[in-house]
Amino acid sequence: MYYNNRDVRLEEMPRPKIGPGELLVRIRASGICGTDVMEWYRVHKAPLVLGHEIAGEIADVGEGVERYRVGDRVFVSHHVPCNRCRYCLGGHHSVCDTLRQTRFEPGGFAEYIRVPRINVGLGTFLLPAEMSFEEGSFIEPLGCVVRGQRWAKLQPGQSVLVIGSGISGLLHVQLARARGASLVVATDVSDYRLGMAKRLGADCSLHASEDVPARLKRINEGRLADLVVVCAGTMPAVQQAVQCVERGGTLLFFAPTAAGVEAPIPLFDFWRNEVTIATSYAASPDEIREAIELIRTRQVRVQEMITHRLGLAETGLGFQLVARAGDSLKVIIEPHR
Repeated sequence: MYYNNRDVRLEEMPRPKIGPGELLVRIRASGICGTDVMEWYRVHKAPLVLGHEIAGEIADVGEGVERYRVGDRVFVSHHVPCNRCRYCLGGHHSVCDTLRQTRFEPGGFAEYIRVPRINVGLGTFLLPAEMSFEEGSFIEPLGCVVRGQRWAKLQPGQSVLVIGSGISGLLHVQLARARGASLVVATDVSDYRLGMAKRLGADCSLHASEDVPARLKRINEGRLADLVVVCAGTMPAVQQAVQCVERGGTLLFFAPTAAGVEAPIPLFDFWRNEVTIATSYAASPDEIREAIELIRTRQVRVQEMITHRLGLAETGLGFQLVARAGDSLKVIIEPHR
């Protein structure tokens, strides 16, 4: 039960009861997301059970469910779009009203969750036999990355700069490499994370305190980056990103700033240089399916990104590890370990 980043308690609650068309899922792996530790985003809703990067096995099946059976290994989307409204039909699934109102109960940092009927029909996916539960917990974050690069229209042969080498940044590094980027450069303030970026496919990793635009030009034949992905929600990251995008390039704001923060944009320069600004949030069902295939085929390697595996009673420690962003990457909670 989340109260704030320093107060995450182990509490007893009834096992969820399911109704017709619903599923009871036994959580086997639940990743702590960077958004879970954004207090400005979470704390006003406390106390609540967080956790949306989950994989598990079906423990019970409600009346009328025919596609799934007890024992099936699944990933379940926390939020699902209706696939029928004007936003969904226009490709903007993540701003669908239904998506913003749906969720499983109580949250992924629990032993069991109840999957409502709509999530069963639109957001439950079988895990491939060759995919572990731990790998399955990466499906949701990778789906979000797939969406981000789709909106940014990354093309083979383009250069990519990823600002911030946490989980999202490292997934962007790997996906850009899989998509045929000619050059992938990563930045961070952590030497540990910069090393992981190189290990996972970055051609070069730069400390954020360096003159990144100048280094980019030396590395990239005098040019800046065709795509700059902002995976750190800080003003210095935003300011650096603005300085690093090439003429005709795209700036993708993947990580949010705190609500209410305004970032100055050099509109004249962007207008003159035809720079595109893109944003993305969440993932559609098609992007979830693509993420599953990318993990299954090991085009994106996620197992080596796991640094900590903790039991349910250690979730508070996990939140502290993620909030500190030190020598940790993916922290996975295993409620039944």
